[in-house]
Parts: sequence; C-alpha cells; structure tokens
Amino acid sequence: MLRLPFPPSRTRGVLRQYAGSRPTALATVSHAADPRGSYLTTPRVLERARDVLRLRHYSPRTECAYLGWMRRFVSAFRGRRPSTISSTEVTAYLSSLTTERRLSASTRNQARAALIFFFRDVLELPAVSPDGVPPAPRNRRPPLILSREEVRAILSTMRGTTALMASLLYGSGLRLMECAHLRIQDVDLTRLELAVRDRDTANYRVVPLPAALRGPLLRHVHQVHLQHENDLRADAGSVALPSSPGDRHPRSSTEWRWQRLFPATRHYLDPATRRLRRHHLHQSVVQNAVRAAVRNSGVGKPATCSTLRHSYAAHLLAAGHDVRTIQALLGHRDLSTTLIYANASPPASGPVRSPLDEA
Repeated sequence: MLRLPFPPSRTRGVLRQYAGSRPTALATVSHAADPRGSYLTTPRVLERARDVLRLRHYSPRTECAYLGWMRRFVSAFRGRRPSTISSTEVTAYLSSLTTERRLSASTRNQARAALIFFFRDVLELPAVSPDGVPPAPRNRRPPLILSREEVRAILSTMRGTTALMASLLYGSGLRLMECAHLRIQDVDLTRLELAVRDRDTANYRVVPLPAALRGPLLRHVHQVHLQHENDLRADAGSVALPSSPGDRHPRSSTEWRWQRLFPATRHYLDPATRRLRRHHLHQSVVQNAVRAAVRNSGVGKPATCSTLRHSYAAHLLAAGHDVRTIQALLGHRDLSTTLIYANASPPASGPVRSPLDEA
C-alpha cells in the first residue's frame, strides 16, 4: 500500500481553499488509485501533493495553480487508476486544452508542468509523466516600453498609496507582488535601499530607492505607524509572518518591523489564530489605479504595472548601464530574460540612422 509521507490532517474545507474544488466535485471523483491496487480518495491525493509542494518550498500561487490542474485532470479521467492512464492519453488531454478550450500557450505550459509534478513526484509514475511532450511555443513579443515623458504623465495623475506603489514599480524596478509584500524592515530611508525578499524561494536582492520618494515614504510610514498603534489598542495589530518566528516568539506578529509597508484598509480574521490581522493592499487596487491613470493621462498605449518595470530596465540600458547589473537589480535568473529589453530600447549612443538619411 502506498504510504503518505505526511498524515492527512487537513480538513476538506482547507483542500477546497488550496485546490479550488467544490463539494460536488469531490463527491463526483471518489477515487484516485494507487498504482499497486489500493485506492486513495481525491482529497488525500491532493493532500499528499500539497505536502510535497510545501516540502519543496513552492510559492503559494504555484501551489494553488498546480493543485487546481491536478483536480481537473483527475476529474477528466473519472478516478481511473493512474497505472491505466497512458502517456498518449495525457498528451491528448494537454492537446485538448489548446484545440478545444482554446487556452493560451502559457496556460497550457502551466498545466504540463503541474502534470509532470503530479506523476513524477506525487504518484511516482515517471513513465506516465508528460516529459516527452514539448512545451507550447510562446510568442515572445518585445515588452512595451514607455518614454520618460509618458511615465511622468501617468504617475502625475495618480494620488495616495497607489501612486507611491506605482512610483516604486518604475523607480526601483519592482514586480507588483514584490512591492505589495514589502515590510517596514525592508525599507532603509537612510541608505536609500530596498530589500526585496522572496521568503518562499529564499531569494534576496537589494535595489536602490529613488531619492525623490524619501519624503513621501517618510510621511507614509508615519501614517502606517499611527494606524498600527490604533490596531494594537483594538487588539488587532497582528500580521502573518513568513516563517517560524511566530512559533518561537508569540509577540513577533505585532512587532513594528514585521508590519506591511502597504497594509490593507480592512482587517481579516485569521482562521488559525482567531485574531484580527491586516493583509497587504490587494494587487487589483494598484492595477485598477494604473489602468485609470493611463486612460486619464492620454497615453494611447496598453500600459500596465509590468510596463513600468519594463520601462525601468529599458531606460537603464539606454543610459549605458551594464546588462549584468540590470539583471541583478531585476532579480532575473537568466541573462537572456534581461536581454529582451536590449531589443526593445535604442542603444546608449542613440537610435541608428538609416543610410538613406545620410545620403
């Protein structure tokens, strides 16, 4: 009998939270078979998959996406034994995502990666794993780059916290979620530096903080500190910690250094601790604000939050900075990702003049 590496201690409600499943879906698919003959219920398979994902420090967003694809795959095959599913059927399932459901190449590649993880690492059936299925080719178009005047026009129409966050996206080259996850201890207003931490993958980098944002950040931090003191008086000044410090020090979650730099406007009730806490400001708030600013500024381009980060990289390249330095500032693992901006922006010496203009 296949033994689980961890006891299935979570409830069905927690499984629905991570796998996006519904009670009807869990009742419809009652089996996910062990290849040696003993059956496991679908919640226990998802439980095992979630434990393996967390053991290998996958991000929460990847965990949620992978569990969703595993649930859809098991539902499509109506609880058949994994040993009876051939690699040809897995390939046909992935092909149907493109031909029938008309999913994009990136979504199909995500499903492929989830199924490879499911068969190879969860069910330990590498022979059925769709490793031989090539990833769908992606249309790698150059990113949209805004001019400095266009960026200035967009940022000038924004106000409040979202304007400060959008300025950090362009001024420090942050990703949207990196900006949302910032905590008080990550900001050094004396040295004008930002510590960008990905505590799920243990990645860490330091990026320069624009001097123009020092004053607005000082005022913003002061307002957040006053809000935190009011929350403490209301027994609601707690925040979720990234790892184990809360287990060792019960009061760490209320310390000032762990608070979000951009907290949410409302509290939420933590189901584990039954305490009122603040999450970070939801990313959709910033996305909607940037979309409205692009529309109000008159910039006739489909600019988004990612466009501000792309423009940051392209403007640094145009200013003559080394591509390796820009790779470190952006947090890219592969240099080829950074070189995309070299094709989207003119060189530091200026645009190349056509020989016809010189004639």
